[in-house]
Amino acid sequence: MASALNHRLIANTVTVLAVGGLSTYAASRYLTPTAFADSPEPKKIFGMGPAFKYVRLQSSETINHNTKRLRFELPGGESSQSGLRLTSALLTLSWPKGNWVPVIRPYTPVSKLDEPGYIDFFIKKYPNGRSSTHLHSLNPGDSLFILATLPGFSWTANRFSHIYLIAGGAGVTPIYQLTQGILDNPADKTKITVVFGVNTEADLLLRSEFNEYKKRFPDRFDIHYTVSRPGKDFSSNEGVRSGYVTKELLDEVMQGPGEKDTKIFVCGPPAMETALVGPGGKGEKGILAQLGYSKDSIHRF
Repeated sequence: MASALNHRLIANTVTVLAVGGLSTYAASRYLTPTAFADSPEPKKIFGMGPAFKYVRLQSSETINHNTKRLRFELPGGESSQSGLRLTSALLTLSWPKGNWVPVIRPYTPVSKLDEPGYIDFFIKKYPNGRSSTHLHSLNPGDSLFILATLPGFSWTANRFSHIYLIAGGAGVTPIYQLTQGILDNPADKTKITVVFGVNTEADLLLRSEFNEYKKRFPDRFDIHYTVSRPGKDFSSNEGVRSGYVTKELLDEVMQGPGEKDTKIFVCGPPAMETALVGPGGKGEKGILAQLGYSKDSIHRF
């Protein structure tokens, strides 16, 4: 699922890779459709920077009204791993039917990065979304071209005592990847608080996975769900509140800027991120600044 990655980083990456990437993709697409199976692959499939590799769709699972979990087999099968670092995403290149040019989009894997043999993406289908519509149409056996690895925040275990992860909608994928990477690492004792805002309860992706972590790590992990358009059967007794990610909500669940060794990570729709961190120039402060948090304590995926 696409995360709100830095657009300039993507643009620079696409500019550098476009000629080689497109020519490699086109040649493979029209001349050697099974080329990725011809040569042995290293155990760590993706490093930093250019990738130029195909992954084959193993399975497609419908998660809700607009989201699918797509599992792609890594070249090398069970003897291979993604090789990705925490908070990394993959820049994909696909050629939807009827399009004159390919579509390039970043997606963040939600499977464990050291999982052997495959990677999983949560792909949300957007109205008129060329890439997401194409990916939803794929059948097992079809392939996706990976253009490059996009590094995110350089995570170091125990660098912070407590982190706050604020997600909106599809922006939950890098938030979940970081949560999973920290809590599955016995050496990392970082405390995590997640705030996850969505439109409807059906949009609470990875809810069961988050809740399982809360059961396993009750002293280190907490999550707060909020739904802006709750249905008629909505009940706050199930740990989900109604409303948006507001200043009042964050003031309630965060301990304030006086808390030492903390970091805030934000990923969501542009309007939500702007409300949280501000427009980037002079003028009105974002919610987090109003609560006393400095810009250097915040990272936007």
